[in-house]
Amino acid sequence: MAGLKLTCLHCGQVNRTPKERLDAAKCATCGARLATGKAIDVDLATLQKAARNDDLALVVDFWAPWCGPCKMMAPQFTQAAGQLRGQARLVKVNTEDHPKASATYGIRGIPTLIAFKGGREVKRQAGALQAPQIIGWVPV
Repeated sequence: MAGLKLTCLHCGQVNRTPKERLDAAKCATCGARLATGKAIDVDLATLQKAARNDDLALVVDFWAPWCGPCKMMAPQFTQAAGQLRGQARLVKVNTEDHPKASATYGIRGIPTLIAFKGGREVKRQAGALQAPQIIGWVPV
């Protein structure tokens, strides 16, 4: 079956959708949109499933609510998510709520961005970035 594989960031179901219909694609299980152009908060299980299965690049922002640079980067990350819609999906993992995610991915400082493509980590960046830097950094 042709089409892009994308994990629903709400229920975890792996879906297939034709690339030309990506803007309107919805999860077959829960009906959530698959490519919203928004940065979505995910848990460790959803992150691992999406990183392993998705055909689009997946960019993860590991952050915490007490982190000043994380707070400064949050609107920039959101802006980048909108501009990269259809090319990559951007997600956020709160390391306070999901400490096992930090251990699993070897996060030593936050904010840290990790990009996944083809089921593996392809890039890593520590420190806050502006939206244009994030967009230029993402492997599309």
